[in-house]
Amino acid sequence: MRKSPFFFALLAATALAGCMETQGDRAIAGAAAGAVLADATDNNVLAGAAIGALAGGATCNAGIGAPCY
Repeated sequence: MRKSPFFFALLAATALAGCMETQGDRAIAGAAAGAVLADATDNNVLAGAAIGALAGGATCNAGIGAPCY
């Protein structure tokens, strides 16, 4: 398994987590991170993007990072 794409995707998601101000921004970032992680682990990229988008959008009012406006 290739570990460097997983590490860089995790690092990018952590760095960008505070920059997302709207629920849509967080959903897009989650979709991108989910797709990269799914590709790095040889899973379905579309399913990874869908799960990542749901997870990113759900963090809006979960108290993670800045609140969405």
